[in-house]
Amino acid sequence: MSRERQDLFSRTALGVFRLNGQLLAVADELARPAGLTAAWWQVLGAVLREPLPVSAVARAMGITRQSVQRIADLLVARGLAEYRTNPAHRRAKLLAPTADGLAAVSRIDPGHAARADRLAEALGDDGLAEVVRVLERLSVALEQVGPPVTEP
Repeated sequence: MSRERQDLFSRTALGVFRLNGQLLAVADELARPAGLTAAWWQVLGAVLREPLPVSAVARAMGITRQSVQRIADLLVARGLAEYRTNPAHRRAKLLAPTADGLAAVSRIDPGHAARADRLAEALGDDGLAEVVRVLERLSVALEQVGPPVTEP
């Protein structure tokens, strides 16, 4: 690997780490008035369209199944989500939001929309769409190259 490529890769990683911290701070700020954390919102958001097993939520979010399981159990204990029978797998229950969970997420929408508008104004609509395309492309490329190669 050339030194220039290595530097670009390092700058990419550091930029994404910083961006992750910034986005988590924004998500916590948006979720707090709804009685949620960024992590709770993330897990609830993953099952808004359809109930999913915890393992599918973890894959979609790129985090461990155990982390999602812990959050899912907390959401269920607080009445924000429920486990449902999974017809495709006897042991892997489906996680689904309850009416209270849906209501909590809907309370985030106005602040979320306002933040999205401010970001689009700062970047422009085309700029924001380009950011999304580049991040999605980076994610696909990282999946394609696979895990790091370790030297013996």
